[in-house]
Amino acid sequence: MSNNAHPQPRPLRVAQTPPLRGQPQQPGEAGSAGSLASVAVAEHAGFIKNNLRDYGMLLSLIAIMVLFQVLTDGTLMRPLNLTNLVLQNSYIVIMALGMLLVIVAGHIDLSVGSVCGFIGALAAVLMVEYDWHFVPTFIVCLIAGGAIGAAQGWFVAFFRIPSFIVTLAGMLVFKGLTLALLAGQSVGPFPEAFQKLSSGFVPDVIGGEGLRTTSLLLGVLAAAALVFFKMRGRARLAEHGMAQEPYGFFLIKNLFFAGAILLLSYLLATYKGLPNVLIVMAVLIVAYDFVTNRTTIGRRIYALGGNEKAARLSGIKTQRLAFLTFVNMGVLAALAGLVFAARLNTATPKAGLGFELDVIAACFIGGASASGGVGKVMGAVIGAFIMGVMNNGMSILGVGIDYQQVIKGLVLLAAVFIDVYNKNK
Repeated sequence: MSNNAHPQPRPLRVAQTPPLRGQPQQPGEAGSAGSLASVAVAEHAGFIKNNLRDYGMLLSLIAIMVLFQVLTDGTLMRPLNLTNLVLQNSYIVIMALGMLLVIVAGHIDLSVGSVCGFIGALAAVLMVEYDWHFVPTFIVCLIAGGAIGAAQGWFVAFFRIPSFIVTLAGMLVFKGLTLALLAGQSVGPFPEAFQKLSSGFVPDVIGGEGLRTTSLLLGVLAAAALVFFKMRGRARLAEHGMAQEPYGFFLIKNLFFAGAILLLSYLLATYKGLPNVLIVMAVLIVAYDFVTNRTTIGRRIYALGGNEKAARLSGIKTQRLAFLTFVNMGVLAALAGLVFAARLNTATPKAGLGFELDVIAACFIGGASASGGVGKVMGAVIGAFIMGVMNNGMSILGVGIDYQQVIKGLVLLAAVFIDVYNKNK
């Protein structure tokens, strides 16, 4: 009988214990760890590439604020100047929210500055000359703004007249109506209750010595709410297996925003507290961010701007949707006009002059695409504050208005150039 007939004894298997901490790993383990690290690096690199524009705008705002903070010897971040910065840019931010939806839908509105000035003039005539209370005046002005937006939206959506032409005509019409309504003179002052819309502050209910405790607590609640809802939203995405940003980016971004809210609240609390108009802005930003990201009508506006024909074939009522974006723009322009008039405490024939340029620039700098279908609410807000910080910082440094216009124009051109370059690439 051959030796092959006898079964060979099985070799004993010795269980291998994992290496102790501090000992080198086996080659296979090191390779798998290296591959995991490579995957993580590739994931982060891909996310940065796909979201470079969004994070680039945020980093640009931070860089501009740091630059002017240094150049102005700390004046930029002083509580008084921060309050002025909020008040000076409130009406631009409010109109930028509506302009973003118009641009995303594939249109433009050049009349917002003139409508803003016209509504301020209308409010002045009603309250000063006709002695109306500010509450019915407020309601009538918002309705008038919506009607103006509806009129322009009707021509754009249902008669297919280019929005550039319609709103250019509206800009001229309402600029003339403002002059006629005011008879070429300034009208004011306004009732004190109306002025508080823009120049008032959140009352300090709790009280504090040298610190507006109520305003500080509101800032803490806002920061906590931001972190809570962002964490809950991320958990919901994970439950459905949907793609989301890497956890490191998510954590850093939201901690930064929460820290910025806390810092701003503290600095403002050391002065007079949170301005009333800042609360109005915050509510509008949250509402429009929710509408654009979480609602059907928000997704349909993006679909309309991305491809109108495809959106129409999919059952979206594109004409009505475009019409509603202009109605919304008119209401927000009216609100901005009331805020601006309340801040000046008078209505002037030149109110609203050039506002449309700052509003449109804020949207494009914030990442909106000139061809429609692209843009975010937070991007428009960041773009508005980039313009505002530049205006404020250059004014503190004594830069002439001529050079300010040149610099802002170059910044806008650079933002649009980057958008077109990335799209072609």
